[in-house]
Amino acid sequence: MSRHYILGYGSLISSQSRAKTGETGRVWPVKLHGYERSWAVMSKALGMSSVAVLKAEHKACNGVLIEVAEDQFPLFDEREQGYQRSQIALHQLQPYHDEPLPEGTYWVYHAEEVVAPCPVYPIVLSYVDVILAGCLEHGEHFVRDFVELTQGWQSPSVNDRPTPIYPRAQTELSTEQINPWLAPVSTLTLHELTLSYDS
Repeated sequence: MSRHYILGYGSLISSQSRAKTGETGRVWPVKLHGYERSWAVMSKALGMSSVAVLKAEHKACNGVLIEVAEDQFPLFDEREQGYQRSQIALHQLQPYHDEPLPEGTYWVYHAEEVVAPCPVYPIVLSYVDVILAGCLEHGEHFVRDFVELTQGWQSPSVNDRPTPIYPRAQTELSTEQINPWLAPVSTLTLHELTLSYDS
């Protein structure tokens, strides 16, 4: 039986967020070569920006390889509307740990172009928080790589934690763990970042 894997490089890094869409199996933290991650306007309906990857030689981004049964694909395809799903090759994947990656068919949801975030479709913290909390599941090195391997942090941002825009927001998250990673790259001030879900 053929085994299938999706490369999650945004909110799918978060185990809690994945569970809101469908059933998944094991995950392997990896770097994907040949793609670059950027902030981009992917769904105008949400009124916010998301991360997307585009094919780019000599570039890489980090993410998790997620085992997904074939019958779950329609659920993930629906979640990733606006993106295209394409196959990627094993040689493009570099594991973070010594354990060899599983054999199977590997997929990534990607964009054809980047539409930069703007004040109408900004970067919203309720979405960033879910991603960075997911990255923290794999250690600080993984979070650092996410921040450094993502383009477009200088785009307009909004702290929407008091009234989250992102539909899969995790309002119980500890923002004190996340803010130090955002402070150096976000356009928000330190004071703006301190606003949390319970304030």
